[in-house]
Amino acid sequence: MQPPSEGVFVSIPADTSSKNLHLLVYNSASSREKHMKELLTEQLSLQLHCFLVKESRVLRTVPLLAACLPPDKCKILVGRRFSEDRYPELAAVCRNPSTLILYPGAEATNLEEVTVMSSSPPVMIIIDGTWSQAKDIFYKNSLFRFPKQVQLKTNISSQYVIRTQPTNNCLSTLECAAVALTIMEKNKSIQETILRPLQALCSFQLQHGAQIHHSKEHLLKNGLYDKPMPKNKRKLRRMELLLNNVKI
Repeated sequence: MQPPSEGVFVSIPADTSSKNLHLLVYNSASSREKHMKELLTEQLSLQLHCFLVKESRVLRTVPLLAACLPPDKCKILVGRRFSEDRYPELAAVCRNPSTLILYPGAEATNLEEVTVMSSSPPVMIIIDGTWSQAKDIFYKNSLFRFPKQVQLKTNISSQYVIRTQPTNNCLSTLECAAVALTIMEKNKSIQETILRPLQALCSFQLQHGAQIHHSKEHLLKNGLYDKPMPKNKRKLRRMELLLNNVKI
């Protein structure tokens, strides 16, 4: 495979609240980080765009993703509103026919079934945040109507075991990126390489007091959910759907 062409974008560091934790993990595996970057540089022709919603919690996966991808293959924007006037570069990317946006829904096409017919390298936009934040970003930014909407059809379980996922098949942003890149590049070693830092992070946290978190779906179905049931009808309905194996 030929090395990827020069990218237009460079990475923008995420907020500093998460740096200490992730750098600690990377210091323990620094010999692998350079190898991962070199490996991915040889494998990737895709320019990956991650849009990070800034929040106070430090255990996010986007900094890990940015650390193991070549800098010209990852762009991080922090915020919730992305107007064409303030983000002309993003607007150009969204209007490019080779751009895809990863967000599940009735209008989304399974990524495995997508063929990008363009001479320029494909671009994948991935929205990061809680499910409610991601929904807010996707629907309230008109620029995100332009890219083709795609979703992952996978039954793999998240390895991000130090966070509670809504369902058994929900994945972290880093895991979504790893699966998407593997599909686009038709190379399973990409997924294995990108997931190594996440595995190291979880292992480190578990060794220092963190607990394994099961999904909310698992807890509800096995009678292990020990929090008060929500009074909000919409949230209560979502829990009922989880219990009844209905896709939400």
